[in-house]
Amino acid sequence: MDNFKYRGKSLEELREMSIKEFAALLPSRQRRTLLRGLTDTQKMFLEKLEKKNNIKTHCRDMIILPSMVGKSIKVHNGKEFQMLSIQDLMIGHYIGEFVLTRKKVEHSSPGVGATRSSASVSVR
Repeated sequence: MDNFKYRGKSLEELREMSIKEFAALLPSRQRRTLLRGLTDTQKMFLEKLEKKNNIKTHCRDMIILPSMVGKSIKVHNGKEFQMLSIQDLMIGHYIGEFVLTRKKVEHSSPGVGATRSSASVSVR
């Protein structure tokens, strides 16, 4: 998708901006996070990502920056690391938004000690 625009700016223009200029385009929560400054773990994550692709991280609160587009990372979901390839449409979101921590609950038949009303379900 070569005609991608984020708030009227192309991906190349976004990559040339400083973090303060880019923060001005973001929604308030992300803007405030970037203007306060990145945490030490977020800074280490960015340094590792520049050097190497496919790194593992627990840093789910990192905002996706234009320099991260096209990279692949493994994000921890609480149990395991899930692969995430960063695309241009993800700019401005948090990494954790794309790696779910909960899975859908699927109930089976009633177990031992269930109430009488649920025990009357057929045993097929």
